[in-house]
Parts: sequence; C-alpha cells; structure tokens
Amino acid sequence: MHRVLIIVLTLLLVASCTTNSVYDVYKPVANGKWHKDSIIQFTFTPADTVSKNNLYINLRNNKEYAFNNIFLIVGIQFPNNYQVVDTLEYEMADAEGKFLGKGLTDIKQNKLEYKTNVTFPVSGDYSVSVQHAMRKSGEIEGIEELDGITDIGLQIQKVAAND
Repeated sequence: MHRVLIIVLTLLLVASCTTNSVYDVYKPVANGKWHKDSIIQFTFTPADTVSKNNLYINLRNNKEYAFNNIFLIVGIQFPNNYQVVDTLEYEMADAEGKFLGKGLTDIKQNKLEYKTNVTFPVSGDYSVSVQHAMRKSGEIEGIEELDGITDIGLQIQKVAAND
C-alpha cells in the first residue's frame, strides 16, 4: 500500500510540474524595498520566431506591502532596438484588504498577465524591464522605496496548440 501511495504521489508531483514554460526567472528585491529608480531587467533569447507565447510578471509580496494595487512600467526591447513600453495596474488585495495570490505563509505570489499570444519575430536577445510607478494618492512624487515586494519575475509560457 505504501508503495502504491508513493507512486501516485510521485506521478501527481510530476504532472503538476509539467508546464509550457520556456522562461521563468525571479530576481530578489534588496531588503524588500524596491527603489523607484531600480529597473529589473530580464534578458532571453527565444527558441523560435513563430510560436505564440504568454508573458507574465510574477511578484512576491509580504505583509509589509501597504497597497491594494500596484502600478508597473514594463518595457520590451527587441533585438532590432524596437521597444514597447506599457504602464500597467494590477490588483494586489481584495476589497477587505486580503492579499491576492498564492501562498500559505506571509509571502504571496501573484502571476500577473502581461501580454498574450506574442511571437518574437526577430531572432536574437530580447530584454524585458520592470519598474514600479507607485505614488500615494494625491501626491506627485513617486514612492522612493516601495516596501513589501520581495521578488520580481518574468515567466514566458508557450501557448499550447489546442489553446
């Protein structure tokens, strides 16, 4: 019976880890304080120029994060120097202030949809930059050091043929 249970658990673990992920990298934020001038860079070289991909910005936050949303400036630099920059807003907490995302501890992980069905038409290195653009309501100056964001990640998943 133990042997069957171990085999079933192993198969479940392997199946749950199967993903179409072609890139999945996290970078830590020093001391959980993300400086407004700190731009987090991810550089990757796509395997092909035809496949469609979904891009996600992954954030890990702890209880020190004091807001129910986050504003990010995200840019993609193509190998031919073409660049696309977006200002994005994501919810980080529900109406009662409970953090969204997954995690059983004080650290929550949020998978934020950035772009879907993207192809990388030019061969070479691409660079994605992520910077926070948070400010307190009614204030012009941005928050110097944003507390509570512990890690920033970029995940690229190949779109399955049946999607």
